[in-house]
Amino acid sequence: MSATATPPRARVPARIAEPAARIAAHPLALLVGGTVLLILVSARLRTTALDAGFWIDEGIAVGIASYDLFDIPATLQLDGAPPLYYLLLHGWMQIFGTGETATHLLSLVFSLATIPAALWAARSLWGPKAGWMAAVLAALNPFLTYYAQETRMYSLVGLLGIFVAATFLHGFTRGDRKYLIAFGVLLATLMYTHNWGLFVGVGTFAAYLVLLLWRPAESRRAFVKDGLLAYGITSVLYLPWVPTLLGQAAETGAPWAEAPSFSVLLAGLGLLLGGALAGVALLLVGGSGVAARFESEQDRRTVALLVMIVTGVMLAWTVSQVSPAFANRYLAAFIGQTLLLAAVGLAAAGRLGLVCFLVIALFWFDPRTSQVETKSNARSLSQSIEQMISGGDLVVSTHPEQLPLISYYLPDVVRYADSLGPVEDPRVFDWRNAVDRLEAAKPTPTSDRLIRTLEPGQELVLVQPILRTARWNAPWTSLVRRRTLQWERRLNEDPRLRREAVVPVFGFDPLPRGIRAVVYRRLDR
Repeated sequence: MSATATPPRARVPARIAEPAARIAAHPLALLVGGTVLLILVSARLRTTALDAGFWIDEGIAVGIASYDLFDIPATLQLDGAPPLYYLLLHGWMQIFGTGETATHLLSLVFSLATIPAALWAARSLWGPKAGWMAAVLAALNPFLTYYAQETRMYSLVGLLGIFVAATFLHGFTRGDRKYLIAFGVLLATLMYTHNWGLFVGVGTFAAYLVLLLWRPAESRRAFVKDGLLAYGITSVLYLPWVPTLLGQAAETGAPWAEAPSFSVLLAGLGLLLGGALAGVALLLVGGSGVAARFESEQDRRTVALLVMIVTGVMLAWTVSQVSPAFANRYLAAFIGQTLLLAAVGLAAAGRLGLVCFLVIALFWFDPRTSQVETKSNARSLSQSIEQMISGGDLVVSTHPEQLPLISYYLPDVVRYADSLGPVEDPRVFDWRNAVDRLEAAKPTPTSDRLIRTLEPGQELVLVQPILRTARWNAPWTSLVRRRTLQWERRLNEDPRLRREAVVPVFGFDPLPRGIRAVVYRRLDR
């Protein structure tokens, strides 16, 4: 054999080659089969806590969604959120009921839908390798798993984020005008689902400006027209909600939130990526892949996606320094785009990216990574005190926004109040100027009016937050903490009441998140 002869290729065993050839001959079957498999795996991870009890926000969500369909937008003037999720939840509850499992299933559907959405988005923009990586990351991501089992809008927000990013990139980097129309509609839909959709919108506009600067001068005029079309559609669709949004911003806000430090932002991004270690790995390996793609191909789609995420997240963090409205769960607005960027980076990082991808997938696949913790003991507490109360008894919450949750679990025969006074409809809390109103509602005169409504022998159940399990430093929460201590002391000293029970009794057990109750009986005096 000469020195220049090509060595023969190793033969692939027939038992491997023949099935592989059959699969390769049917790409659609592979696409559908792989997607279905990922959905089944993800569903297994995301159904471990479908029957978990509600926490505060879930009680509020079900309460708002229980109003008549056309009353929901007006009701949200008291709450501060946009209406789309609550309208969808209303229709879902009409069909499947209001139970924990039934309402969690809606979030599960949205969460599982992120898998084919991520596959299509990354595959159509960056190729099959990035597409499958994005699909696997969407199937296993612990953040999406957590909110797949919560009756809130965050899994829907994550799904819409993928479509907003993908249609933006298709429309503005490939020039397909039908995607511009879809982008305009989807961005408005996201903004109608969560207010952080506004930050996503600004992020996309920053990416649009970067792409505009990249355009040759002679084609910028057409590109500006494309921008006017897309963002004009969003503006027209969202305009009817703007007066309500402005009223919410002026009167409700988020007085329960604190201005986030930069470490809080980093911690939130770590949760988005399934933990600090996974986040660092994705940042280093995926970041190197993204950088390599910039250097080798000047991939404007990847640059635009990165600008979209960084601008939106940093704007949300910056605005929260002035008007605090930051919570880790709100980062759902960026989870879809972040998973797409991670998939692109890992796909471009070669063998190191593949190894990192496999390690992260195995780490996220561990059920302990995505374990949903008990967020509130409200269900078990309500079952305990339900045995102690009867018609006409009074339930008073010193943490006013807990009342929709408490009323969800307790029978309709009781009356409700909070530390602001009597509550006729406990399904929603009125956040308008809440701090000023609670400051003005002094415990002694407020409690005195409520006690006078009790007949001898009736019960007053004081429901309080368990203070030692959370921070209470924001304007609202610090006032709630003070009022909670004042109310219990005031009722303990009232000669018309006898303290009868405390539920639950903790002893030396760790304190749960949620609430406790003190039961008082009205005496005949």
